Amino acid sequence: MTDSTATVRPDRHAELAAGLAQVRSRVDDACAQAGRDSAEVTMIAVTKTYPASDVLALAGLGVTDMGENRDQEAAGKAAEVAAAGVRPRWHFIGQLQRNKARSVVRYADVVHSVDSVRLARALATATADRQEPLDALVQVSIDGDAARGGALPGSADPAAGLEPVAEAVADAPGLRLVGLMAVAPLGWEPERAFARLAEVADAFRAVHPGATALSAGMSGDFDIAIRYGATHVRVGSALLGMRPTLR
Repeated sequence: MTDSTATVRPDRHAELAAGLAQVRSRVDDACAQAGRDSAEVTMIAVTKTYPASDVLALAGLGVTDMGENRDQEAAGKAAEVAAAGVRPRWHFIGQLQRNKARSVVRYADVVHSVDSVRLARALATATADRQEPLDALVQVSIDGDAARGGALPGSADPAAGLEPVAEAVADAPGLRLVGLMAVAPLGWEPERAFARLAEVADAFRAVHPGATALSAGMSGDFDIAIRYGATHVRVGSALLGMRPTLR
């Protein structure tokens, strides 16, 4: 395997190491306060807009899970990282258009943002040639506003209700239903958002007991998400520093 620290500047490597130590300390503290084992929480390094060299450096520091939200950036970055001999577990965490499904399943191990039956079916079709099922989380809308993405809890909508979407994933041979994902709605305090998500997740697991993953919380609020049961936290700026401006 290629030395994953070879292509990053020493000062950048030191920045990433410091950020990682701080994030791990926050995870440990949050788990201790919640009476949880920190081994239950997976930190996903959200590397969107950051170069492949940062991914390689993070892998060298022991980070195994990376997150991206734009296929046009992620596909090339994943290929560059693989060419360097490094194979992290890639999480696609952004809203996904159906016409990108075939591209995403070539590199992603997990898709966090399945929010419609049509997207579930597109992913199922795209996974026909995969040897391993694609892990899929259903993105849930905490506030019920479908315009911001997310399946609707308690809705019988056959296209975007939470249960119809979950069933579409569970019934697809190329997909594996592993849990739920959510983003705290704009204007909501994290405590309120993640408490509501915990209620939805409890009801969801009663129907799908094997779908125990809960992807929630970002740099500013993952401590609170852990308190409410998050198993996966998506960390960008707290780990990698201020994000470069998107162009």
